[in-house]
Amino acid sequence: MMYLFTPVGLAALHTFATGSTLYAFDLDGTLAPIVADPAGIVIPDEVRRCLIQLNSMAPVAVITGRSRADALNHLGFTPHCLVGNHGAEGLPGEDAADHDFIRLCQGWKEQLKLLLPDMPARGISLEDKGETIALHYRHAPDMPTARGSILAAIARLTPAPRMVSGIFVENIAPQHAPHKGAAVEILMGYLGCHRAIFVGDDVTDEDVFSLGNPAVLGIRVEKDEGSGAGYYLQGQHEMVKLLREMIALHEWK
Repeated sequence: MMYLFTPVGLAALHTFATGSTLYAFDLDGTLAPIVADPAGIVIPDEVRRCLIQLNSMAPVAVITGRSRADALNHLGFTPHCLVGNHGAEGLPGEDAADHDFIRLCQGWKEQLKLLLPDMPARGISLEDKGETIALHYRHAPDMPTARGSILAAIARLTPAPRMVSGIFVENIAPQHAPHKGAAVEILMGYLGCHRAIFVGDDVTDEDVFSLGNPAVLGIRVEKDEGSGAGYYLQGQHEMVKLLREMIALHEWK
């Protein structure tokens, strides 16, 4: 990985920032700093202002693990495209599939009530996000044991889901639901964008970083040598600097 704010990194950003580029962002940990209570995330005012300005100049997408409704409550503006549930919700032309995903998750929810009947006592909470389910264990008194119980329960679900691990959370999604990488490529085709820049910060964003698509530039928040992203930011605090750079490139072009 290379630090983005170097001559080489900025040259790559300059090359990708064209009139047909999709600018796509994760939400938690990328547009907003991570906080102990996910319900309490706040997008810094200057980040939001820059996003709104960029959104008026180019196609902007937010691709998040949250539901679309939840994400909208925190964004404070409507981007060109908003995709929720790790890529499973809100993709153009996928309404029928969305309904199928919701039905699957309702079945898993009923199974999990039987497999994990004592979730509150273990410090486990189930979040029904429609097209996916999240099992949180951040507040469990014994987090390794709680995670073990969650993994054991997920292994017994039928049909078997796709599992996406996060920070103190295990997410489950339908096996055939699009992930974030697929979402980026679908949006590129839908919007007629020949290139995309995607900024993310965790393991779910590796579905984009590991695409191996030369038309997608991956930027990770914080360096991780195991990441498939080509470039990194030193931290979420550099998002304003990145957004201002993107805006300046469009003003210049």
